[in-house]
Amino acid sequence: MKSKKKIVLAYSGGLDTSIILKWLQENYDAEVICYTADIGQEIDRNKILRNAKKLGVKNIIIQDLKDIFVKDYVYPMIRGHAIYEGVYLLGTSIARPLIAKDQIRIAKKFNAYAVSHGSTGKGNDQVRFELGYHYFGPKIKVIAPWRIWKLKSRSDLINYAKKNKIEIPKDKKGAPPFSVDDNIFHTSTEGKLLENPKNSAPDFIFQRTVSPEKAPNKSSIVKIDFRSGDPIAVNGKKLSPSKLLGKLNDIAGKNAIGRVDLVENRFIGIKSRGVYETPGGTLLMHAHRAIESVTLDKDTMHKKEKIMPRYAELIYNGYWFSKERFKLQRIVDLKRSKVNGSVKLRLYKGNVIIHSRITKSSAYSMKKVSFEENKTFNKSNVERFINFHKKKLK
Repeated sequence: MKSKKKIVLAYSGGLDTSIILKWLQENYDAEVICYTADIGQEIDRNKILRNAKKLGVKNIIIQDLKDIFVKDYVYPMIRGHAIYEGVYLLGTSIARPLIAKDQIRIAKKFNAYAVSHGSTGKGNDQVRFELGYHYFGPKIKVIAPWRIWKLKSRSDLINYAKKNKIEIPKDKKGAPPFSVDDNIFHTSTEGKLLENPKNSAPDFIFQRTVSPEKAPNKSSIVKIDFRSGDPIAVNGKKLSPSKLLGKLNDIAGKNAIGRVDLVENRFIGIKSRGVYETPGGTLLMHAHRAIESVTLDKDTMHKKEKIMPRYAELIYNGYWFSKERFKLQRIVDLKRSKVNGSVKLRLYKGNVIIHSRITKSSAYSMKKVSFEENKTFNKSNVERFINFHKKKLK
């Protein structure tokens, strides 16, 4: 007997992907394999297994990728100081390439002819997923239900779910819910009243950070140790990448750090408003810049600053697995072996203040910078330096 063709679906266990699962079963003569990447999001394993089994799925894969995500995706991005349009730390953007890569790995393992995702037709994620799929499995078919099915509204989805006895969460029966994406690095919230930029974000939508008003009235100090440009310890305790980021998330969240409310320019050409929480990532960004300031030379630092906007844009647009991003990463990491030491940050009601920088690096010379007279810096050369640059004004 000839075995059925297979499709690997990126599956969360929620309403939308459960509907997609049933729709794939109805419209394709294929076995659907459910794949969930655990990258630190709030995950209900029992719900994933229960809902998939109800729809007759035999192969349900939940892959723990938390440490890989932080070490091989978040940390390189932090080393590049990647911030999109001045404020966004790219929490959703950086997660999609890893999910796409591992989903293709599963597709190849089961000899699946297609992969599928639940990204909507107006968002960036469809691009990010599908560029990743193409890089690792160019011959594998991509099925994007939101671009091809006849379900046009939330009511259509609810009716489809009722018809096929798919569990409908209480908050999904009425108005469209907030669209929430989360992983160990961040949480994003979009939709509903946030779609109108004149509306302020209600405090109840924030999941990882307290408001400044509810943060402690006393500042706290956190110490982050770095080796070769990556964090290795918090407050003197060495931790795995995911546990280190989790620890910083807790510390920063309690101090109201990491909130961003922005209107961003999506890759596909429309603007969208979102509220993001990246508590631990905000601390890492401040700390990494601080340790580089005393360990790297001027030319290296300035070269990194010049490429950062493009580097961030490539990540945002889904080009993590591109020759250009690989090239820029080599520039970012050119002297990372010199970035060693520790940074202490003072945290207070949403503010991150550099408390101290400690390193054995010789890049920063106290003798040269001292206001006391010394012979290590020849000030007589300064006049020639200024005269040289005067000529460039003409």
